[in-house]
Amino acid sequence: MANPSADLPELPGLEVPADLLAPTRARPERRRAESEPVAPAAGSEPGAPRSAEAVSTRLYNKFPVPAPLPEHGPARVIAMCNQKGGVGKTTTSINLAASLAGYGRRVLCVDFDPQGALSAGLGISTHNATTIYDLLIGREQDPRAAIQPTDFEGLDVIPANIDLSAAEVHLVTEVAREQILASILRRVADEYDVIIVDCQPSLGLLTVNALTASHGVMIPLECEYFALRGVALLIETIDKVRSRLNPALELDGILPTMFDGRTLHAREVLDRVYEVFGDKVFDTVIGRTVKFPDASIAGVPIVEFAPTHPAAQAYRQLARELVARGAAA
Repeated sequence: MANPSADLPELPGLEVPADLLAPTRARPERRRAESEPVAPAAGSEPGAPRSAEAVSTRLYNKFPVPAPLPEHGPARVIAMCNQKGGVGKTTTSINLAASLAGYGRRVLCVDFDPQGALSAGLGISTHNATTIYDLLIGREQDPRAAIQPTDFEGLDVIPANIDLSAAEVHLVTEVAREQILASILRRVADEYDVIIVDCQPSLGLLTVNALTASHGVMIPLECEYFALRGVALLIETIDKVRSRLNPALELDGILPTMFDGRTLHAREVLDRVYEVFGDKVFDTVIGRTVKFPDASIAGVPIVEFAPTHPAAQAYRQLARELVARGAAA
């Protein structure tokens, strides 16, 4: 079987080696810069090669609480993208948005998945509602007609439902079909600081629309071997959009999700992600917990459902890290 990472074009500052998908255990342990904050593995000596356990338990940087904004807008658009399903895109979109709103940012979430999970996760009813589908096909011209406020101050949503699954069929004959979402978001960008587009698990026309409309893309990556398999193809798609449609598109970072430090496999996969992508990986790591489905059932972000839970603290740190990296206002 051909290696999907072979002959992969490079993003600026990012090289994906051809042996990305080589068996994890076949690779030697890497060494990291001495200046990087690390929690040493039990029994390890200073300066010793970093084990997978050391990588998985590294100390987080202390990102400062962002200062209040004197005014709002224009928004930076971030696409939450991974063609593999079940890696935490929607969970990250909801909780990152809520965390940024908690720091005084005005945030708009765009549900760009026909499953409508983001809308449901924020308690938004899509029955007889104006959705992103209506905006895409031109049934509704004003994006504000589709924006719904949430119970979380500073956080609004453009919802989606199953109708969105027909959008690609309608858009395929449209002129400049890859730029329709961008034209929609431009009309409300001045009213928000951050716009997060929760993409469907696909690399089709909807995802290309999201990438074309965005300034940056965040890749939630489950700490599991099969989640690595599609990363090379995704990065190739990002690079093509950047070169052909959206020269300003940047890779904001890769977010390790669903990490279970009790398993050797998860630690080894996380080690591989750090080795391959380096500084493109967020310091923040999102652990696996049953609190996420509990919060989804309640229709609220975990930062409100269980504000003192480590997962809520992790997403607040992610928001601070995003601001510290300059990827959000």
